[in-house]
Amino acid sequence: MAKNIKKVVLAYSGGLDTSIIIPWLKENYNGCEVIAVSGDVGQGTELDGLEEKAKKTGASKLYILDLKQDFVENYIFPTVQAGAVYEEKYLLGTSFARPCIAKALVDIALKEGADAICHGCTGKGNDQVRFELAIKAFAPEMTIIAPWRIWDIKSREEEIEYAEAHNIPLKINRETNYSKDKNLWHLSHEGLDLEEPENEPQYEKEGFLELGVSPLQAPDKPEYLTISFEKGIPVAVNGEKLGAVALIEKLNEVGGRNGVGLADIVENRLVGMKSRGVYETPGGAILYEAHRILETICLDKATQHYKQLVAVKFGELVYDGLWFTPLREALSAFVAKTQETVTGEVKLRIYKGNIMNAGVTSPYTLYSEDIATFSDDGGAYSQKDSEGFINLFGLPIKVKALLDKKRK
Repeated sequence: MAKNIKKVVLAYSGGLDTSIIIPWLKENYNGCEVIAVSGDVGQGTELDGLEEKAKKTGASKLYILDLKQDFVENYIFPTVQAGAVYEEKYLLGTSFARPCIAKALVDIALKEGADAICHGCTGKGNDQVRFELAIKAFAPEMTIIAPWRIWDIKSREEEIEYAEAHNIPLKINRETNYSKDKNLWHLSHEGLDLEEPENEPQYEKEGFLELGVSPLQAPDKPEYLTISFEKGIPVAVNGEKLGAVALIEKLNEVGGRNGVGLADIVENRLVGMKSRGVYETPGGAILYEAHRILETICLDKATQHYKQLVAVKFGELVYDGLWFTPLREALSAFVAKTQETVTGEVKLRIYKGNIMNAGVTSPYTLYSEDIATFSDDGGAYSQKDSEGFINLFGLPIKVKALLDKKRK
């Protein structure tokens, strides 16, 4: 360990990991000053009492940075516009929050003249990569301290023992210590019984779900919702103009009470292992589906299909912590171009965990009833033209079949 570290900026959540890191840093780096930084990306009550707790455990000060608007406008919305999902189900709730927080960490570290930035990510997870790649992008010479990779603590149980020995108050106990990550976009659950893929998540158990309810507990009556978009950005719900943060909060309420947005995934972590998690993303699930539906009438076939390929790569970049890279920026530029005509309204029917299309309109629609109709009225499309098209389109198949026949 470098002993010349005098001032450390710590990514601080007030949870188990970062709570014990403060005294650990002071013990192992000659009583260095620890400045705690909490990026508020919508954790809610998790931030209550954080300043007192941070100082009581040894921090010299605590910054609480309101990053919610930055998080939504500069990370969430561009990812939704891209339609990016990791491994078909994960809506990247933790993934794009980390670069947002890490960039703010660097800002404080440079302002404070810190010698190092510290995070509480484990050596088995993805977040260590996401934090550190973002730090390297803005402070390439900054020392990074990752206690989980160097200390003697090997398990969550040993963390709890360390906390108890140092009189650090905990909100968890040994029986209920799911590992959770909460922000404005989602809530993740990992650990305990979820580590075994054979175990069904306890959706109906009181206290398990926090952002909503199980579909079985949702109302028996469907709820209708209309979302308005301008160039791929959601701007209103049911005709009410809303700011970026308020809009996500509104969709979380509707989705949550209707059991929408639950995902149980065994995912491939960047570091090579598989892990199992349960995610709640009620508003996000609604937004992704509404945006997808609108694009079906606003994008031409070639652009829509190619954009699906881009979405897979975009999702991988976000998941892997490569937000601040030339490729991600280039893909975002492509996506932004595709969104120029993605303007309109999508009506949805929300019912017991399901999101159904109830109608879509756009001033830029590419759907023509006159062309699509089954009626042959001599309009823009002549059914007779299809014969020549099929002959040309099917020519390779026909030629191969004829030559195969000769060779037999």
